Amino acid sequence: MVEITGSTRLVGLLGWPVEHSLSPRLHNAAFAALGLDWAYVPLPTPPDRLEDAVRGLVALGFAGANVTAPHKLAVAALCGTDAPSVNTLVVRDGRVEGWTTDAAVLTGRVTEGPVVIGDGGAATAFLEALPHARRFSRRGEWPPDARGADLVVNATPVRDEVLVELGPGQTLVDLPYPETATARAARESGATVIDGLEVLVAQGAASFELWTGVKAPVEVMRTALGLRP
Repeated sequence: MVEITGSTRLVGLLGWPVEHSLSPRLHNAAFAALGLDWAYVPLPTPPDRLEDAVRGLVALGFAGANVTAPHKLAVAALCGTDAPSVNTLVVRDGRVEGWTTDAAVLTGRVTEGPVVIGDGGAATAFLEALPHARRFSRRGEWPPDARGADLVVNATPVRDEVLVELGPGQTLVDLPYPETATARAARESGATVIDGLEVLVAQGAASFELWTGVKAPVEVMRTALGLRP
């Protein structure tokens, strides 16, 4: 149980639903490890209340928030940003700034032939980071074709269907957690898999640093999610 006092800085998670999210565990472990009087709380927000929720962050003195499905695209119009998809809000001087850290797991990675699967906010963020990527979605080109791809991003919520077949020399960045059928099949076929928990740690660490100005304790975050150092 996180203790919240009158001096505690608050951040939260706007989404619908949010009960499944591991972000509170991740961030509250990081705050505790650094002795920061901060707390991360779930903020279940139906789509028709999103604008009220964003205004409420300022009114209630929040330092910021993460944004998850289905709000990442819609929230971009409600804050100061040039990004088409936003997963991190920072409140400064009564204004709400929008940032995206969804693709932080790609930092330092060079890819020549990426593929992004999906058409939601996370897929949009990865396409911004990988403007040369081919995109596949059920509302566009389908099924996905990973031939010649060195990196494939599964930015869909699909868990039980194998969306694309991969093999040795290819890397899958699989956003959902727990592990999907696509990730299991890719690993069994010899592909490298970066799973949803690794993606969560990377984007969470980047959000943490935007809010606090302090370097994120990444190993603490990994341990909080049961990942090996």
